[in-house]
This record gives sequence, C-alpha cells and structure tokens, in this order.
Amino acid sequence: MPEFTFHEPRNRVHLFVTCVVDQFFPEVGEAVVRTLRALGDEVHFNTTQTCCGQPAFNSGYWNDAKPLARRFLSQYDGTEPVIMPSGSCAAMVRNYYHELFADDPVNLRRAERLARNVYEFTEYVAEKMDDERLDELFGSGRPDRKVAFHEACHTRRELGVDAQPKALLDRIADRVELPQAEVCCGFGGTFSVKYPDISGAMLSDKLDNIEASGADVVTACDSSCLMHIRGGLRRRGSDVRVTHIAEILVAGLEGRG
Repeated sequence: MPEFTFHEPRNRVHLFVTCVVDQFFPEVGEAVVRTLRALGDEVHFNTTQTCCGQPAFNSGYWNDAKPLARRFLSQYDGTEPVIMPSGSCAAMVRNYYHELFADDPVNLRRAERLARNVYEFTEYVAEKMDDERLDELFGSGRPDRKVAFHEACHTRRELGVDAQPKALLDRIADRVELPQAEVCCGFGGTFSVKYPDISGAMLSDKLDNIEASGADVVTACDSSCLMHIRGGLRRRGSDVRVTHIAEILVAGLEGRG
C-alpha cells in the first residue's frame, strides 16, 4: 500500500467516531483518520467516548439523552474541531443540544460553544482545506468506476451539507446523478423498526433509483443509511458496491482507485 507524504500538523482535531461506525464499520473511522492525517491534521481519539444521545432524543426520551449529552460536553471543550463521519450525529450536537439543555444554563452555554466547532467529515475537509492542497492530494486521476451519491437526510437538511461531498467526489471519481438523490432511504434510525413496511417501501424506491443510475458504487456520508441500502442491494443480488465516502477519499489518496 502506498504511503502518504505527511505534512507537519496544521491543526489538532478530535474524532467522534459514532456508535454505528464503532460497532459495525470501524474501517470507516480508520479511513477518516488516515484522510485527516494526510491533510496535515493531528487526530485525537477519546477512547472513553460513548453515544451523543441522538437515539433516545429522537424517540422522545430526553431524560435518558441528557446524561449522554452531558458526558459528550465534558469530553470536548469547543476550542478544537470535533469531526464526525455522520451528518445525523453532527446535527444532534449542533442543532439539538440547545433544545435538550434549554432549562440548564451552564450546559446550554457549553453546547453553544461546542456547536461552533462540530463538523461532519466532508464538510470539514471541503471547507477547511484550500483548493491547492486538495488538488495536490486528489489530483492524480480518476478510477473507471461510476459513483452515485445518496444525500442523507440529516446531512442535507439539518446541516446544509450537500455541495461539499459532491465537490470532493468530483475530484476523484466519475460521479453519476442519482435520481431522487435527496429522498430518504427509509432508515431513519428507530423509524425503520417502528414502521418497517413504510421503511421497506422507501428503500425499494431508493434501490430502484440506484440501479437506474448505472453506478458501480453508491456512497453517502452516513453509515446508517449505507447499512440499510447495502442490506437491500444484497437481498436483490445486486453487484452495486456500497462504500462510505471516507473510504473512497482515502482510496484516492492512496492511489487505490
């Protein structure tokens, strides 16, 4: 495997790896670390991190979400970027901690301070790296495979992150348009458990559009969406591969295409 040319660290960042990545897709977390290091960042990982509280919050169990959120706030002080390979977790911290702690002035101030330095992974890479540096790292050519990008709901709607991952993919991949890319895949965390029939119908539409796109690979910024899509494609016997965008980026950096 080719080695990166590492540069002197320009920034210290923290990786919040998320529950889904930690438990099911550790290779995604590794790809994020390798990418950030190649970009010149010093990456720190707090091994005592747990959940951000999103599943409990979204299910209405705010009292159960608060201890997890307080623990999160105790681990990051807001002075250094916190990078997440998940738009849904980033949206939880950035957009909803202020609701969770509306009656807790101390933690509300901590949440507001931290929110200014929480980033979804592709958002951070695209916005914090200049074009010259990105061209240096990603300008070595494009693989033959065609990549479709699924626009995960939280990433697009709650963070406004949409152009950034597409711009990164366009540097290293042959990106094809995915019909109704902005439409939910049907996962929605506990939604897929509470409403399996609706979730399955939404997934079926998403899979039809993926196959119609002619893509060899489908990618997104959230492993939870990709887990849902991957399961559906496997049940169909599809040859379309499912890969988190961090894995595509690190493959481009390492010249693996």
